[in-house]
Amino acid sequence: METTTGVWEYTNQQEWLKRVAQGNLPPLIITVAITGGAHGKEINPNHPETAEEQAQQTYDCYNAGASMVHIHARQPANLSLTSGDPAVYRRVNALIREKCPEIIIMDTSGGGMGVSEDEALASVEANPEVASLDMGPLAVRFFFKKRPEVGRAEDFEGEGATTVTFGRTEKFAKAMLEKGIKPEMEVWHTGQLWLVQNLIDKGLVKPPYLIQFVMGFQSGAYATPKELLHLLESAPMPSVFFVLGVGPLQTPMITMGILLGFHVRTGMEDNVYYRRGKFCKNNAQLVERVVRIAKELGREIATPKQARKMLGLSAKPSQY
Repeated sequence: METTTGVWEYTNQQEWLKRVAQGNLPPLIITVAITGGAHGKEINPNHPETAEEQAQQTYDCYNAGASMVHIHARQPANLSLTSGDPAVYRRVNALIREKCPEIIIMDTSGGGMGVSEDEALASVEANPEVASLDMGPLAVRFFFKKRPEVGRAEDFEGEGATTVTFGRTEKFAKAMLEKGIKPEMEVWHTGQLWLVQNLIDKGLVKPPYLIQFVMGFQSGAYATPKELLHLLESAPMPSVFFVLGVGPLQTPMITMGILLGFHVRTGMEDNVYYRRGKFCKNNAQLVERVVRIAKELGREIATPKQARKMLGLSAKPSQY
């Protein structure tokens, strides 16, 4: 099987042995999640928030080896909050495309604090090539440091649950399908594969399915090799799998994913430290580490052109 093909029998031990011996695992697609929908400069002063900061850090990651970027546009008037305005996403996307002619642009549809369901879905109006799609509810407990310049005068602590339903995932997947946007289905534990299979059964997602395993998030799967293998064995095919790890579990999960023949996500949405007690300087520093690990383990780094082919995307990058 050619290395430009993203789908293969991940659980076939004979195929894995042959591919590793021949150096024939698929080129590694690196996604960088440059900024999340919650924390920002209050937790790491190097966090990109403005459209210009996001575009510049994406450019640095693109040059370092990232072929896909995951975006949470921030409200210009309050950079601690995710935007629900497609015009804000279009501006971020346009700035990134200007600097990174071939990178794959993925906007979130997960929203953020204070963003309604319709506002979360509004990002698909900004013409991303891929959009994340959360595949189930989670119980969350959160703590945010005070940030007076954006109206958060005191430290803030709370808890709640994300409201993801079968109906919401169908609605979002249908909107993406109509616009030719590929869903990146984010799966936190095996129970959420019920919702993935529902979208497949209804014809709302097309193969190869793009599945991101989110490891180590609150009330999700433990970030362990055992849990990652269980998710792999339970997931539908044909799929292209990515994995991310939260916080100190980022590098172990990425390394495991590289070994398994998965693709990976890094970035400051998932982890703001380079090592214990030391903030990362920028997102590119995290991408550079992935590239070093991959090369030591015998994985080539995918170009955006190779990544587009593996994911079943148009060879022609989106324009804004």
